[in-house]
Amino acid sequence: MGRYVIRRLLQMIPVFFGATLLIFLMVHVMGDPVAGLCGERRCDPATAARLRREFGLDRPVWQQYLAYMGHVFTGDFGTAFNGQRVTELMGTAFPITIRLTLVAIAFEIVIGIALGVLTGLRRGHPMDTSVLLLTLVVISVPTFVTGLLLQLLLGVHWGVIRPSVSPQAALGELIVPGLVLASVSLAYVTRLTRTTIAENKRSDYVRTAIAKGLPRRRVIIRHLLRNSLIPVVTFIGTDIGSLMGGAIVTERIFNIHGVGYQLYQGILRQNTQTVVGFVTVLVLVFLIANLLVDLLYAVLDPRIRYA
Repeated sequence: MGRYVIRRLLQMIPVFFGATLLIFLMVHVMGDPVAGLCGERRCDPATAARLRREFGLDRPVWQQYLAYMGHVFTGDFGTAFNGQRVTELMGTAFPITIRLTLVAIAFEIVIGIALGVLTGLRRGHPMDTSVLLLTLVVISVPTFVTGLLLQLLLGVHWGVIRPSVSPQAALGELIVPGLVLASVSLAYVTRLTRTTIAENKRSDYVRTAIAKGLPRRRVIIRHLLRNSLIPVVTFIGTDIGSLMGGAIVTERIFNIHGVGYQLYQGILRQNTQTVVGFVTVLVLVFLIANLLVDLLYAVLDPRIRYA
């Protein structure tokens, strides 16, 4: 196990550098950051030259990248064009998005897996057909439509929730935004769990457990569900980084000042330091989540051994 973890950590190094390099290059082709900083009025040549020298934009891109990565390893993600440290923006944005992501993951695990198990055990039942149709509708409807519809109904017409989340973003206020953020992934988790449960239900080890006279509940939880969760855990693990990075639409709808909001503002204002800094952390989150998912395989299925 230890050798496997070390090997995976070593594999993460080139992936991290490659991903951050691509992000750095893509952000720098969005446009001239100085033009975005000056707004609609064009900067005079002297001011533009001073700003480029101040933010290091007068150097070649590869030198900018090496300098940026050198600062990253010391915990310095640079300074936004408004003079605020990027780490300060992260300190206020990431806790909010992490809470929102945890709410979304909880919906995926509790509702998605529960519906998947029920429909997988009753394949062909009217409830199975109804859940399949419902998940297909959820997948087909864009997230911004779902979010705006729930905001209009629950927040404006019925007054069940506040249309906009407060700056503190308490956990109770993030339930509906978390459901919106998790809606598409929840539908995929339901369908994936249903498929694996229905397939493994006919496996030899399940028939053997039933023939031994084990209680139905134990057969489902200890044998059927445990082996069926491996692809589901893989999807949920990779979905963590996607939810944190893909929260831009949900956070914009409910006015949540999290990672998605800061990324949107950074892209809108062509603030390269903010965008690259936030995405760099998201890359780390994605890599760590994938490593944890791989280690969970041995817990779910003892037959899996790491050399």
